[in-house]
Order: sequence, then C-alpha cells, then structure tokens
Amino acid sequence: MADTTRYEGEPYDAGPVAALRRIAFLLERGREDTYKVKAFRGAAATILPMPTDEVAAAVEHGTLAKLPGIGASSAEVITEAVRGVVPRRLARLEQEHGGPLTEGGHDLRARLRGDLHSHSDWSDGGSPIEEMAFTAIELGHEYQVLTDHSPRLTVAHGLSAERLARQLDVVDAVNEHLAGAGFTLLKGIEVDILDDGSLDQTDELLARLDVRVASVHSKLKMERDAMTRRMVAAVRNPFTNVLGHCTGRLVTGGRGTRPPSQFDARAVFEACAENDVAVEINSRPERRDPPTQLLELARDIGCLFSIDSDAHAPGQLDFLVYGAERAEAAGIDPDRIVTTWPRDRLLAWADPQAARG
Repeated sequence: MADTTRYEGEPYDAGPVAALRRIAFLLERGREDTYKVKAFRGAAATILPMPTDEVAAAVEHGTLAKLPGIGASSAEVITEAVRGVVPRRLARLEQEHGGPLTEGGHDLRARLRGDLHSHSDWSDGGSPIEEMAFTAIELGHEYQVLTDHSPRLTVAHGLSAERLARQLDVVDAVNEHLAGAGFTLLKGIEVDILDDGSLDQTDELLARLDVRVASVHSKLKMERDAMTRRMVAAVRNPFTNVLGHCTGRLVTGGRGTRPPSQFDARAVFEACAENDVAVEINSRPERRDPPTQLLELARDIGCLFSIDSDAHAPGQLDFLVYGAERAEAAGIDPDRIVTTWPRDRLLAWADPQAARG
C-alpha cells in the first residue's frame, strides 16, 4: 500500500470522505473500539452522496451536526478537510496506528496478491461488501475472497442457502462496477465443519463458489480422536480448499483466551498435503493459528499454506503482515503459499473438478 501518512497542518486535498474512511481504517487497524469506527464510517456514508458545495455550505453555516450520523468529532474532521488542511484526528491516528505493524515479514507481505478469508456485514463483519472490496484495492490486492459464515453459525448471522445465493449476485454487481480496476472479488464461504466432518452448505452452492475455507467453530473441546476424524473428513471433501484456523485457539484479545483443540496434527496435515488443501496461517493477532510448533510440522509434511487476514472490518485486511512475519520466520517457501499466486493459478487450484493430491 502506498504511503498515505498525513501530518497536522499540511495541505489536504483528498476531501472529507477520504479523511473519514482513513480514520475508520486506522481505528480498525489499531483494534480500537467498534463504536468509534461506526461513527466515522456512518459520517462518510452521510456526506458521500451530497454535492461538494452542499457539504461546504454546511461547514460554512455550522450545520454539519444537524445531518444524520454526524457528531462533533466527525464534524470537526469534515470541516478541516473541506478547508484544505489535514484533520487533527487523522494526523494523530497516523502517528498512533499508521506505522509498520511488525518488524519482519514485509518482503513476503509484498509478494501476497490477495486474501482468501474475509467477512462483510452479511454475517458478522462490520462493513458492506463494497467497502471491503475498495479497501482491498487500496491495499494493492489483485483479489479478495468474501467468506461469510455458513448457516449453522447463527451467532455470526451465518448465510442460509438463499442468502448466499443472493450474495453471489451482489458480488457479480460489485465486479461489474470495478471492471478495469485490476481487481476481482471472488466468491467464497467460511463453511462450518460439522460434527461428522461434513460441510455446512449444499454441494450445489459450494460448486458455485471460487474458494471455500472450512473451519471448526463448535464443540472445540471434542475428544482428540473424534476431532481428528472430523477434521480429516472435511479435508478430504473435494470442495475444501483451505483449513481455517485449525486449533481454534485465542491467545489474547477482547474475547479472552481459549486453549487449542486437541487432534492428531500429523494425521490432519498429511491429509491436507494428500488432498492439496492449504493450511491457513490466520493473521489475526488474537489467534496466531496454527501455533508455531504445528506451523513447522505442516511445513515439514509438505503442506500448502494460505496467509489470510480473517478480516471482519476493512482496516483488518492489513493484518496480513502478521501472518507473513510468521511464515517468513518459519522459512516457508513463498511458492507454497497460495496467496502469492496469481488469480488464474489460484482458481485452477481451487476448482473442485481439478485433480487432487
């Protein structure tokens, strides 16, 4: 992503919508409170359709706060941006959250062409599909896979077959709108691995998708042998492309901590290698999944990998560098990381009709 850092007092000509979106992005990147993010994204949505002269008139007459979704903080940002100076709130956040997230992984991060795991407000993400796509473009992605949850995960507003079918039409519309941008929003799902290892969506719909991430979200304390059978069965399903956050652990964060699920990692990773399924390197800081020992085991077994953000907000799409740092430290060959592949190679690999193993 190009350096867009801004400093207080500098001239600013990007406009108030860009300032509000950048502030929201930086808040998400810094894992700040969601309510703050929603306030700035809501203000951006309010003024986006307004003619420039109407926004300027509201600034001049001091009536911004009368507009829906605009409070004192967002009004201040809009006012400063309209007057052509870098908003103070933006400058502060650039200093706090605009710098590098990690010490390492930057060379590998630069080789990543996309991300196979992200969520929108159709399930438990915080932003519309279009906003996720626009941010992916700004980050330099060639592709982004939309992977909202499947029906069983009701707590995350998982998509029924009917809602998923409607979402596929929306993805087509977004791609039509973005034609010529050198970017493709790919159709995907984070599909639950059910207790018996089957996948939580119809084969008909799974066949219509470009990429499928299969993850365990329930009964994470299942007995070791049963969990192994469950995961191996899912990996052997011809529709599975990526094994998501394999242990389900949480090491920090607002949701507290959670120990990893117990399973025969060698058996699971050997099944991944045999079936050409990528092991996800989940880049969320609270997950760091798989743990280093398992990451190195999967490397030694010969698995493919997918470095994914598991983003639930646009700013979290930038988390990929966390996964890149871990992969680089583990000495994983970049060509074994499917998210370094160009789109056509990725899609050929992910096609369930392709030869497996």
